[in-house]
Amino acid sequence: MERYEVNKTIDRFKKQIDDLTKKINPNKLLEEIKQLNEQMQAENFWSNPENAAKVTKEANAKQARIASLTTLENSLNDILEWLEISEEHSEEWDVLVAEIKDLDEKLDVFLTEILLSGKYDDNNAIFEIHAGSGGTEAQDWADMLYRMYVRFFNKMKYKYDVIDLQQGDEAGIKSVSILVKGSLVYGYLKAERGVHRLVRISPFDSNKRRHTSFASVEVTPEIDDEINIEIKDDEIRVDVFRSSGAGGQSVNTTDSAVRITHLPTNIVVTCQNERSQIKNRETAFKLLKAKLVQEEIKKQEALLKDIQGDLKEIAWGSQIRSYVFHPYQMVKDHRTNYETSQIDDVMDGDIDNFITEYLKIGGN
Repeated sequence: MERYEVNKTIDRFKKQIDDLTKKINPNKLLEEIKQLNEQMQAENFWSNPENAAKVTKEANAKQARIASLTTLENSLNDILEWLEISEEHSEEWDVLVAEIKDLDEKLDVFLTEILLSGKYDDNNAIFEIHAGSGGTEAQDWADMLYRMYVRFFNKMKYKYDVIDLQQGDEAGIKSVSILVKGSLVYGYLKAERGVHRLVRISPFDSNKRRHTSFASVEVTPEIDDEINIEIKDDEIRVDVFRSSGAGGQSVNTTDSAVRITHLPTNIVVTCQNERSQIKNRETAFKLLKAKLVQEEIKKQEALLKDIQGDLKEIAWGSQIRSYVFHPYQMVKDHRTNYETSQIDDVMDGDIDNFITEYLKIGGN
């Protein structure tokens, strides 16, 4: 890295950190932390464990944000000190360049965290994959996406539970619903909502022709019980049936699976991962509640679209990303134009850059 590049990069760092400082407003955060600490010191604070956990989590998040900003400022100061004592192409210069690359990465990570400040971004998420039309081809593609996302969850150290999985007729899966838990899970995964398109030579076609397949991804925030969503008994239909699929003999000996249909919206949720019908019913109601909240979010987004005129709706007809295996290899996100030829890495769960680029353009 030449000196003019170093100077240009340092100027960018200064502006980014200055902008982040204005956006975060550390003085305001410190005052909010002080108020939260006062709550935590109250005599009856721990009598309500759920509220105590929520307040503690909020205080820790604000403290972590200030600590991250301080780390960035200290790193920039270190770089400025190295710049004063370094000559180009010296050992000190190599240290300087390494420090610059390290700060660049830290800024990217912190910027992403700042972008994830939506109402539900820190919630867990209900993550669903549905095969499009096309039978075995689409079902195999849905299964490939399922594998990709599970590897991403593991990479991010998310915990996840498969709530419902519908096997394909010959191969792959028709659909899968997963409860994903961790820090900022919904904030990250919401970037994946939409239609994913695959172009490849089909392994199921004896003539080795090229096929295009589609699968859709839906992401819904898991909603805390404190949010009041009224579900009336006369607005739902509850069906029970024998579980099938991954549970095998351990779950399909009784009618433990539960399907709930919300009649006003025609939303259908299913849970069959537990042996207990009661537990499956509880989980299904949680899924239904989350989807009803998501419907309200969509209504609000529609209103914003009328006002702003340029909010993109994630729907079955809106293709967000293409995965091309043949005649060349490329994965391209059509919302950001970010692309890579490292398709094997992507299918192994390396999708961080796609998510970050989407968040940078204000994706929600």
